[in-house]
Amino acid sequence: MSDRIRLDGVTVNAPDALALAEFYAEITGGAATGTSHWAVVSGPNGSIAFQQVEDFRPPVWPGNDVPMQLHLDFLVDDLDATGARVLAAGAILLDYQPNSDHCYVYSDPAGHPFCLSTWDIAAATTDS
Repeated sequence: MSDRIRLDGVTVNAPDALALAEFYAEITGGAATGTSHWAVVSGPNGSIAFQQVEDFRPPVWPGNDVPMQLHLDFLVDDLDATGARVLAAGAILLDYQPNSDHCYVYSDPAGHPFCLSTWDIAAATTDS
């Protein structure tokens, strides 16, 4: 036995876990498995799990009526090309865009904000 702790994944609340996993599988080239109650999308660079919650309320961003609990960042090469892909898959481009020089903010079909960005978060933290 070991006391090692490894980051395994992130679980996101959703009104329908499999539907949201399928959305993320479509935009990342991953594969969705599971049910409407629990699902996972696995792709070339990681996995995200989704769990159904009965009283799901989508976050409002920006704002605090229903605060954003998390958002996902996806590293992309071309904001416009990948933006067209996520819109075709069912995402919505949000009105408030605080970093549009390198990042566009969308909501997924369940209302969770996510970003497409040309700024590599991991590289930025190791450069400082």
